[in-house]
Amino acid sequence: MARANTYLAPLSLIFLAGSLVMLWFIILSAVTTTSPLRQTYFLSADTSGITGARPVTQWAYFYICGEGNVDCSRAWPAPPLGWAWSGNPSNAPDALVGIHGGDTTSFYYYYMWRFGWVFYLITLVFSVLAFFAGFIACCGRLGSAIAGLTALIALFFHTIATSMMTAVFVRMRNVFIASGRTASLGRYAFGFSWGSWTALLIATILFCIGMRGGDSNTYGGRRWGRQRSVRSRRSYDLHGRRVKDEYA
Repeated sequence: MARANTYLAPLSLIFLAGSLVMLWFIILSAVTTTSPLRQTYFLSADTSGITGARPVTQWAYFYICGEGNVDCSRAWPAPPLGWAWSGNPSNAPDALVGIHGGDTTSFYYYYMWRFGWVFYLITLVFSVLAFFAGFIACCGRLGSAIAGLTALIALFFHTIATSMMTAVFVRMRNVFIASGRTASLGRYAFGFSWGSWTALLIATILFCIGMRGGDSNTYGGRRWGRQRSVRSRRSYDLHGRRVKDEYA
């Protein structure tokens, strides 16, 4: 008998697919100048006057770009945030500069960015696994359990990644503003980040609900709605003939 909550698995897949699409928008930011990748960056700041920096710098996932996500650096995994300027730069906010990344980045921003960067990739891997496991969830509770567990792991890393990125770039924005420069967070990048997190959370909850199996009322209907016919059969000999007496 088909489960009463079979619709939960396809619904979970829809939310999970939405989460993955938004996650891809973040990872592919600045790859092309088409929308929405052109508008997707974590932070835009005035870096004019800093040694080796562009007038305006925007930090994307693989790139450090100019305004409008153009004039970008070459793609690099977790590029140090200080690669926006030269080593030991002049006029850069002191809180951002340190010995890491070729004397460009301080300890906090170097490691917080790198760990957050990696956690986004881990989230992507487990989200993809959960998506494919979601098709198994359409077949039964075991599939829902596998998909739910995988989605829960993805949600764990997504929470860490998004929280770390938010903390890093909010603090970085505040440093630029405190030094008299304009800076703003990327609405698209953080909108996609938290939107992806929310969609993944909903998908995880739906997968977990699907683990409960069929509706208890359906079982009750089967148990109490069916009338069992119990017959007792008795046979005996009457005048040499075997007679079978049946009664309900």
